[in-house]
Amino acid sequence: MAEELNRLILNELRRLTVAVERLAGPAPAENDWESADCFVWVPPRSHLQPVPRPNRVALSLIRGVDHVRDILHENTLRFAEGFPANNVLLWGARGMGKSSLVKAVHADVKETTGISLKLVEVHREDISSLPVLLDMMKASPHRVIVFCDDLSFDHDDTAYKSLKAALDGGIEGRPDNVLFYATSNRRHLLPRHMTENEQSTAINPSEAVEEKVSLSDRFGLWLGFHKCSQDDYLTMIDGYAEHFRLPLDRETLHAEALEWATTRGGRSGRVAWQYIQDLAGRLRITMDRG
Repeated sequence: MAEELNRLILNELRRLTVAVERLAGPAPAENDWESADCFVWVPPRSHLQPVPRPNRVALSLIRGVDHVRDILHENTLRFAEGFPANNVLLWGARGMGKSSLVKAVHADVKETTGISLKLVEVHREDISSLPVLLDMMKASPHRVIVFCDDLSFDHDDTAYKSLKAALDGGIEGRPDNVLFYATSNRRHLLPRHMTENEQSTAINPSEAVEEKVSLSDRFGLWLGFHKCSQDDYLTMIDGYAEHFRLPLDRETLHAEALEWATTRGGRSGRVAWQYIQDLAGRLRITMDRG
């Protein structure tokens, strides 16, 4: 009788343990900064997921944006060396290499200086978890760029307030070893109709305008990317063709590339890259982007 009672008690304890663990959620992960140079932030487990082979191209392959490339590179270099640097918003035309430039500059600065510079990508839907991530990174011996790609907010989205606080750092201030880079298709990250709706109901309409620009203002550098000219587009094509040693004469290459852009409805770095991928596939040539 006593043995049967003990067995029932043990079973009940196991059930209670499982229920409590389910309510508590997954245990925090052990993060290893030395496991990689690039990470993706996974909030449920407070985990920095290593990315052994980042999806990026060499800095030398990014053409047509020389001015903003140099500004971003200099800002990143100063930060890596421990000097003051600004948060950066890369905004403008889609497909012009905004996110590619961030990843390429990070790799170039790290490789040319030998400084341990980390890149942590935060997905748009995880912006509200930034305070937890910042708290973790304060204790890191490394300098860290927090990167959010394609950042924007819907009219009913309040997550932008978390980002505003994180960019300013609140009462503690942003950690000295952390910098924010973000890309967006629009200069002001809040949608126009959201501002217009707020403006129509505000006692002071100018307050709605202030709210619109206050988030973007937290980025010290605004780097604009504009639609490329035909010459810039063909320069990108020539650079890719030379790098990957694609055996096609210049006249045919340009004619095909322009036709490809026409079918896509415009010219951009992304369109150039997609044409090069198609050409390399047709020629049965493999591509190493490193």
